[in-house]
Amino acid sequence: MGLWITLGIVGVIVLIAIIMTCWAIAVRNNFVRMRNTCEEAFATIDVYLKKRYDLIPNLVETVKGYAKHESQTLEKVIQARNNAASATTTAEKIEADANLSNAIKSINIVAERYPELKANANFQDLSAQLQRIETDLASSRKYYNGTVKTFNTEKDIFPKSIIANMMKLEKFPYFELDSDEERKNVKVSF
Repeated sequence: MGLWITLGIVGVIVLIAIIMTCWAIAVRNNFVRMRNTCEEAFATIDVYLKKRYDLIPNLVETVKGYAKHESQTLEKVIQARNNAASATTTAEKIEADANLSNAIKSINIVAERYPELKANANFQDLSAQLQRIETDLASSRKYYNGTVKTFNTEKDIFPKSIIANMMKLEKFPYFELDSDEERKNVKVSF
């Protein structure tokens, strides 16, 4: 009788260990999927940022033809674009993108001073492309932040946090804007 009780207890312990191992594997795999989804979402933002970076020099060159004495403003836009394009980490890219958004606003201010620039077909086309990219970026940022929220929440929930700590997972940063000025829409209608 004592042998059966011992075997029963050992069997229950083995069964619990198997269940816990299966649970830990499932949680780990879920974290891997969520991490990959967050990275993919940020990669999508990167694609739109690249399109934006490629478009800006064309826009600046068009503006230069009409506003030669605005070169300092335009140089700041190009510098912000170059800084954004060379950013490597997620945090650097988020900060550089915010700076670039502010710099783009200065192009809008320049264009307001030159009605003939606003009427230029090439400028209008580039502005429309920029507006589409800004819309796509906003959607991509929203999706990225949604995936980050899911990942960060799951990472912090007990007992999943034990597995997350064993995996040495770090929270993903949200794509946030730092100032009230940055929270305003980039006006690209000319």
